[in-house]
Amino acid sequence: MIVSTLENAARRLRMTPGLEKALEFLRRPGAAGLPDGRYEIDGGTVFAMVQRYETTKAGAVKFEAHRKYADVQFVAAGAEVIGWAPLRNMAVNEAYDEGKDVCFGTVPEGAWTPLRLEAGRLAVLYPEDAHAPRLAAGAPGPVIKVVVKILV
Repeated sequence: MIVSTLENAARRLRMTPGLEKALEFLRRPGAAGLPDGRYEIDGGTVFAMVQRYETTKAGAVKFEAHRKYADVQFVAAGAEVIGWAPLRNMAVNEAYDEGKDVCFGTVPEGAWTPLRLEAGRLAVLYPEDAHAPRLAAGAPGPVIKVVVKILV
């Protein structure tokens, strides 16, 4: 897991072709203003999902993990907390769905780290990173987020 600002990400990350394409997409003028939905960047290798939603209070935190794709989760507007834990800390309670590349589970309280992302910040989450997005950073509020998926 790596946390950075969009403006500093290229200096802090070991660049791969997929990651370069993800950052190019995020830097495009108006990328965060696109309607919600999926946007192809490089076929099934790199694609983005624009999402608008209201964050939620952390109650029973639902973690997720992926096997095929890394996530670049970029907050374009608003603020949220993403729970992070090493995958080994997650007890899977919804089996892996290969078509959606996701499984869900729980991580015990105290065994995960809250990451606060405000507008302009991003987190790169790899298959070994369990994560729980959409958590309120204080009071619940609106967020615009772009998640770029990179085949690893």
